[in-house]
Amino acid sequence: RSVSIVAFGNERDGFSEDNQQPSLVWSYLRRSALISHIDSTLSASHVGHPVFTEYQACVFGNVRLVVHDCPVWDIFDSDWYTSRNLIGGADIIVIKYSVNDKASFQELKESYIPMIKKALNHCAVPVIISAIGARKNGVPCTCPLCTSDRRSCVTTSEGVQLAKELGATYLELHTLNDFYVQKYFGGVLEYFMIQSLNQKSSEKMKKRKKTQKCHRVQPPQLEQPEKMPILKGEASHYDADLHNLLCCCQCADVAFCPEDLSTVVEAHKVILCSASHLFMLLFEVKSPADIHDASIVRTAQSLFAVEAGSDNGVPPGVPPVRVVVKDAVFCSCLPDILRFIYSGALQWERLEEDIKKKLKDPEKTEHVLEKVKCILKTPGKLGPVKDCRSHQIKRLCNTSLRLFFNTPVLADVIFKIQGASVPAHRAVLVARCEVMAAMFNGNYLEASSVLVPVYGVSKDTFLSFLEYLYTDSCCPASILQAMSLLICAEMYQVMRLQHICELYIITQLQSMPSRELASTSLSIVSLLKKAKFHNSDCLSTWLLHFIATNYLIFSQKPEFQDLSVEERNFVETHRWPSNLYLKQLAEYRNYVHSQKCHCAVM
Repeated sequence: RSVSIVAFGNERDGFSEDNQQPSLVWSYLRRSALISHIDSTLSASHVGHPVFTEYQACVFGNVRLVVHDCPVWDIFDSDWYTSRNLIGGADIIVIKYSVNDKASFQELKESYIPMIKKALNHCAVPVIISAIGARKNGVPCTCPLCTSDRRSCVTTSEGVQLAKELGATYLELHTLNDFYVQKYFGGVLEYFMIQSLNQKSSEKMKKRKKTQKCHRVQPPQLEQPEKMPILKGEASHYDADLHNLLCCCQCADVAFCPEDLSTVVEAHKVILCSASHLFMLLFEVKSPADIHDASIVRTAQSLFAVEAGSDNGVPPGVPPVRVVVKDAVFCSCLPDILRFIYSGALQWERLEEDIKKKLKDPEKTEHVLEKVKCILKTPGKLGPVKDCRSHQIKRLCNTSLRLFFNTPVLADVIFKIQGASVPAHRAVLVARCEVMAAMFNGNYLEASSVLVPVYGVSKDTFLSFLEYLYTDSCCPASILQAMSLLICAEMYQVMRLQHICELYIITQLQSMPSRELASTSLSIVSLLKKAKFHNSDCLSTWLLHFIATNYLIFSQKPEFQDLSVEERNFVETHRWPSNLYLKQLAEYRNYVHSQKCHCAVM
């Protein structure tokens, strides 16, 4: 007997300096007198941070307890396949949030609660919503990237309303002490554990009674099909790609220098403009009339001067646009500021520390930081973004760079495909795709050409491919479109996109009912051939298992004859149901007819 619990969310408010505070789940497991033999393991990491921690223990003496504690909501964005399976196998779901982190609560309510509802799919799984912490008002944040008001707290009524939407049990835990964790939270959790065990025991007894009703010869037991190979998603390296672009300075189209022209710092217009309205104004992407903020216009004029004769659209081989930085103190800190802008995490505290160490003067440090705040300022608002947590800022950067996807603004390369023109930016392509980096920086015709022809792929598929390079996300409309995108990803050696397409195809096929699978015009064997040809080993292995598992359906289709001898042998060896079972079933039917009696099952 076993009970599976899945916990989502972080009980810390994101601004607390006490990072060693144990989680709610670990506090309960460690303190409860009913729990014994606790063991924990970390899942695969995303950029050094584990997606979830798995605890295994014994409860009520001999019941196996498995707990998956997922403190980061990113699992729903980066690995929907894993998160859906976790929720589908859960007996109890726990959702945690800090009452002092209003921004996280809003994100949970607007983005992730609908995903959890979809994954539950009307299943009667008990859900516990735990509001953790004592409400307090903190000192206003000095970070220029904050948008949320840290002094606002999540009210009880907001938590209760969220629980009503999910049909959940709402708990408030003011602190993680023995009373709140063991007696209050633990009491509710143990009640649901007992309910789950009782329900499982009841279902088991019903099955046992059904099999004991008849003492006739029983039909052969149909074993479960072999488990399909499991495909794991690959962690995103979007942030690292942009950071490496700045370090390598490939395809740089802007060069910052002091007034004496002594040093040069190179950068890329499309990255700068995606992060700042001031750079949009500086490089004439927007006009002062479009900005509607005099402070941004004044800062641009006082800080920078674009040399006359510079062209916004820099063709290959033309020197970058030279921008003179009028403020010498600001110019000395420019490498750190650019590293801050290019970083997907936008770590404001690290930038403060770097500038303090470099300048060693509080007044100059404050002066430079104020300039950076104005550079990152959104027109019409007091400050840029107030919440500096990396996963939220990453999403903001992706959305901003999306503004330049499939647009001629600042574009320096045009792809010709199926008679259409698709504008793009070399900096983004080189940063995100090694094949294009070699193509635009090597001894190839494309390195010195603005027009680049593309063959062997459709316009829609290539646009989806470019969209992934710009935004680090993709959403195929069908299995066939996902396969076309997989082929394009293999052509340009973008392995993470290839894995995303593989997971999409597998998820769609797994959710297809047998009746639809039998009537569909989609050729699984054709998908298998394409997967093998384009080196998608994981997908081709999975598709072979899928055909073998659904042998009775696929063996009746004409496409089954297109399998190679090796593939046919594999399918026959791993087919379900097996030949042995079908033989035993025929013998049982003969027995039933010879005895002139009814089937023991029917």
